[in-house]
Amino acid sequence: MPVSVPSRGGPGGGKKGTASKTIPGRKSTSGKVPLGSSRHRKVVRDSIRGITRRGGVKRISGNIYEDCRKALKDHLSEILRICVMYVEYRSAKTVTVNDVIYSLRQIGRPIYGFDPEMDRKKLRSMPFQDARD
Repeated sequence: MPVSVPSRGGPGGGKKGTASKTIPGRKSTSGKVPLGSSRHRKVVRDSIRGITRRGGVKRISGNIYEDCRKALKDHLSEILRICVMYVEYRSAKTVTVNDVIYSLRQIGRPIYGFDPEMDRKKLRSMPFQDARD
């Protein structure tokens, strides 16, 4: 008789099925390979509340959540639109850190601390530290 493994239950506690995994969403035209649909998730209330708390807000109206989602989507759409222009100009397929940095700079909201060129310049300008210090 085979030794039984104790199980605590739950979704992964039982035996695994032998069926192939399918991705929810559309089916392909041939019916052989399932295609996944793009998933759109909204920013949840807890995330918006946490961001506003960090900004110093004590009370939040219930109507503000949809406005925050819309403002965030508009801002990200603008950044990504400019990022795509940089990527297409380079004939690339990948958005890099520099694309985002240049996009934010073009919008007028520069971000500091992510520029790889500045990191290299900073390392070169640092004086040599003796190991005995």
